[in-house]
Amino acid sequence: MDPLLRVLLVDDEAPARARLKRLLRVHPEVQVLAEAHSGAEALQLVLQHRPDALFLDVQMPDVDGLAVAASLPDPAPAIVFVSAFDHYALRAFDAAAIDYLLKPADPTHVARAVQRLRTRGARATPGPRPAPAQLLIAERGRTRIVAVAQIHWIEAADNYVVLHLDDGAPLMRRTLAGLLADLGDGFVRTQRGAAVALAQVREVLPLGKGDARVRLAGGQIVPCSRQFRGALMQRLVARG
Repeated sequence: MDPLLRVLLVDDEAPARARLKRLLRVHPEVQVLAEAHSGAEALQLVLQHRPDALFLDVQMPDVDGLAVAASLPDPAPAIVFVSAFDHYALRAFDAAAIDYLLKPADPTHVARAVQRLRTRGARATPGPRPAPAQLLIAERGRTRIVAVAQIHWIEAADNYVVLHLDDGAPLMRRTLAGLLADLGDGFVRTQRGAAVALAQVREVLPLGKGDARVRLAGGQIVPCSRQFRGALMQRLVARG
């Protein structure tokens, strides 16, 4: 017998969750672990249940599906996006998820999504997707919403990253490489364990042997090794 595909349903609309759950009942290989009505609840349930996959609504109040996807701990569950977008907008998400469903979900497309999850592997690595505007961080039983624009720089800390903000430095259970891939071209590494927000860079101060220090808008100084200095300068020039 094939192993169960353990999934979480995330949608702020109860009727949409009920419809999807009903359509999934005909697939005995799928187990719906729980339902979330918000991105914050989704993150807590992912940490609690460790599902294989999420059926994730793109448009939700407070934080959208892109923010949830970028905030999932590594290794992240696979994602099937659910959306009311038209066909052309959905093409942007097709390469970034195992599949997508257009609301209202129908049996044929749900069956296709289940089959893709089974054949591609529930933990297949997604491709690039549009960068999120927010991130969710689990902190002592609550969920904090952080605007990506508030992040000055990011520091690796074992299996976590530290997000350096104006008002603190919360830990996030992600790898630096994985988070940077989701955040897109607004951030660039300065060394193996650090990356800066390009919008926050105010000055690059040369040191000996090709190394440098990066001064940010808030006054923070972030080391930059010669291995990454060239890419940093290219990105700053391109940004203008």
